[in-house]
Amino acid sequence: MAATDDILTRPQIDEALAGLPDWRYRLGGLVTVYKAPTAAAALELIAAVGRLAEEQNHHPDLDWRYNRVFLRYSSHDAGTEVTPRDVQAAAAASVAAAAVGAAAEPGLHRTVDIAIDSEDPAGVSEVWRVALAYRKGRFGVLMDPHGRGPSLRFRETSTPSASRIHVDIHRSKAESGPVLEKTAATGALMNRDHAPDWVVVTDAQGNRLCLCTEEGHGPDVPA
Repeated sequence: MAATDDILTRPQIDEALAGLPDWRYRLGGLVTVYKAPTAAAALELIAAVGRLAEEQNHHPDLDWRYNRVFLRYSSHDAGTEVTPRDVQAAAAASVAAAAVGAAAEPGLHRTVDIAIDSEDPAGVSEVWRVALAYRKGRFGVLMDPHGRGPSLRFRETSTPSASRIHVDIHRSKAESGPVLEKTAATGALMNRDHAPDWVVVTDAQGNRLCLCTEEGHGPDVPA
């Protein structure tokens, strides 16, 4: 069981990532994608990660797509935050990936949330939690306990937009540039007032989405 004292600060996470070039920080976790030479090699990597998880008693969220393996390490017993165990596990997974000839593609790992504008988030969030059988996570975000569905974020605002629901797409800052350029090239309105934390994108019909990075995000612990 991890204690809140084990939670790494954002500077500590950034320092750890300097020695983990395959990995990125994302909303309380360390994430990456490995592309293996073949699907069989990807299965070898999955097996290796599984063995490491049993040895370390620390298990990642893992998704297999043909020859790519998506990984996320987070300490759920510390409030779904990053602890030294995640850093150790990520380092060991990198070694296992190299052993099967897998290349890191961390830019492929993106996280999609649904954001809902509300003057009174507490007055509506319980309806969504019960209907989706979600749990309340860090910063009050509603999360799928099995990690399959998108999280729900309720943004308190006295001036919600006409379309109260929009999508937040989280990518690493290191890989966000090309996506922003390509999105702007579609003719969408790009509000960069909060960049690089997030950029508000509005399409020709007034629908919004936010392209977000890890900037401005850190552990959900008292200052």
